[in-house]
Amino acid sequence: MDVGLTANIGIASYATAAVLFVLLVVLLLTSWRGRLHGGLLVLAVATSAVWAMSAAYFAFTGGAALAERSYYAIEVLRNAAWFAFLFHLLAPLEGAREPHTSALRYARPLVYGFAALVLFADVAPSMLAIGVPIEVGVDFRIAGHLALAVVGLALIEQLFRNTRPDRRWAVKYLFLGIGVMFAYDLFMYAHALLFKQVAWGLWQPRGFVNALIVPMLAVSAARNPEWSLDVFVSRKMVFHAASLFGAGTYLLAMAAAGYYIRVYGGDWGATAQATFLFLAITLLLVLLFSGQMRARAKVFLSKHFFNYKYDYREEWLKLSRTLTSNETGGDMRERVIRALADIVDSPGGMLWTRAESGHFTYSTHWNMNEPVADNVKGDAPLVSFMTERQWIINLREYESQPEDYGSLELPDWLKGMERAWLIVPLIQQEELLAFVVLSNPRAPRSINWEDRDLLKTVGLQLASYVALLETSLALMNARQFEAFNRFSSYVVHDLKNVIAQLALVVSNAEKHMGKPAFMEDAIRTVENATNRMTRMLAQLRKGRRDDGGKEIVALGDVLRDAVALSASRQPSVAMQVGAEPVLLLTERDQLRDVIAHIIQNAQDATPDAGTVVVRAYNKGVDAVIEIEDTGCGMEPQFLRERLFRPFDTTKGNAGMGIGVFESREFVWAQGGDMQVKSEYGVGTTFQIILPLYRDAPEQQKESNMARLAQ
Repeated sequence: MDVGLTANIGIASYATAAVLFVLLVVLLLTSWRGRLHGGLLVLAVATSAVWAMSAAYFAFTGGAALAERSYYAIEVLRNAAWFAFLFHLLAPLEGAREPHTSALRYARPLVYGFAALVLFADVAPSMLAIGVPIEVGVDFRIAGHLALAVVGLALIEQLFRNTRPDRRWAVKYLFLGIGVMFAYDLFMYAHALLFKQVAWGLWQPRGFVNALIVPMLAVSAARNPEWSLDVFVSRKMVFHAASLFGAGTYLLAMAAAGYYIRVYGGDWGATAQATFLFLAITLLLVLLFSGQMRARAKVFLSKHFFNYKYDYREEWLKLSRTLTSNETGGDMRERVIRALADIVDSPGGMLWTRAESGHFTYSTHWNMNEPVADNVKGDAPLVSFMTERQWIINLREYESQPEDYGSLELPDWLKGMERAWLIVPLIQQEELLAFVVLSNPRAPRSINWEDRDLLKTVGLQLASYVALLETSLALMNARQFEAFNRFSSYVVHDLKNVIAQLALVVSNAEKHMGKPAFMEDAIRTVENATNRMTRMLAQLRKGRRDDGGKEIVALGDVLRDAVALSASRQPSVAMQVGAEPVLLLTERDQLRDVIAHIIQNAQDATPDAGTVVVRAYNKGVDAVIEIEDTGCGMEPQFLRERLFRPFDTTKGNAGMGIGVFESREFVWAQGGDMQVKSEYGVGTTFQIILPLYRDAPEQQKESNMARLAQ
């Protein structure tokens, strides 16, 4: 072999092949789980990597004899490793009865024996005489390597011929890659046999040829899990690697063109070169940041390097990020559109959701703003078709092949949308919940079964997301109505109590009109009713409950006022309060009304001959108020499930069912608690626990107590 000054090309050629083979070995080892197919493939690729390294070293040494012998010996081992892998793939055919397949069992030892003989000739220079003398015109080593290349091609031919047509897609890149490797060897050694030496011009690019087959082997391994379990070639890595490779090739070509311009550009050469390179780099950046170019590259790589168009793990993670991450921005409904659009590289879309009436109303859009119908009737042909078929509607396909969609008739407003491309239904429990219209993709692409299945599956998930979103909005509206209704109920409840007080004054006026005590009590009742009505009007103007600010009150005074409001009803109420004042920081009128309400309930549940007792005492840092009666009591189930439930009453039309609920809410708001003990047929005890007023200094407390005692 003539080794000249161009050895650097050979070093780069075989070094490139070595690096790629090493990367493929790492990829296979990270996923191999001990299967024989995988082990033999890893062995063949690893041997190829070592062979490429030895060839690069051979080129580096300028064709030294020791390096040459090692290189040829490792090449024989590389071929033997690939023969072992191919024979293992042909193993199922060895037991067949056909002559051409049954002969394989005898071919294996013959091939290995012949490879061993070639290896021996490569490592022992003195054995060159074993072959036909060189002067006769034949070099045994060259002839041996030529024969090994023929054996490799024969094995590839046997594999291809005996592989079922439906399985050839999985191994076609293997056949092509290894076939190219052995075909190039055949050509190179046939030329060497003719001219009695290996041509340097043919040997140099051999490394690049072997480097080109590495991606084919990776794709074949990914398509055949039995070779190496779960081999995964990242689409993102392939895409970025292809982008880097393309960008590097482009820059090298532009650099060469710039050098040519500078050399032959005369006085303007340097200026023209700088301008040209700047424009070339700007064009490269525009292409790299172009969504249309990226979409075209993804389509090309998916078609030619992967058996499936999508990396489903990445698609699912991307869907989750789109729906949950705030980085994408936009309205929640816009995220639904974007999640579908990103799958098929669509730049925009529009969403319709189902209303309570059954109509589908236009909700929002993302990067697509065209005149549309505000709503679509629930019985429209489009809605019926998507509900029954659950199909992805391709509007381009509908225009060219309308018979595929049966009797589907698209509405005029949809036909008038120039950018509309796909209609994706969002189905939940066999019902159409929403649908999305996607705009034309960035790069022309066709929609096959895989696209439809992925869009349909994602649509099912997005339907749940839309349902949750609509339910949350409905719940928000319901809570607003609930708050308004609760406020109205509180006002009506207070108004009912005021009317009851005034009605009591009117009913007793005929009997006690002339008594000063009655007149004084009636005026006080009217004054109290006036104050409560004034407070209710203020609440109506504000749209919320506002019982005034907190103040320091004496609990005994509040209890006496509450008992006085119940004095006209039977049975009479007994009060047991200690002599020492008990101070509370609370809303006086509201606390009085709460106690009065519980006293009234106790009187309603107790016969006239029974007793109702109100007592108050201190317990540590709390004041305890007890309203005890000997009435009918309550059953445990009623106590657990209905007592504090709002709008649940046992008084029929006479009650609102919110008094006890409102009372407990007030006590909780004051930092206290309400407990109830009841025994059916015996009686009930309500216990209200409120924190004592202890935040003021002692002298301020004495002043407050003196003021309250006046």
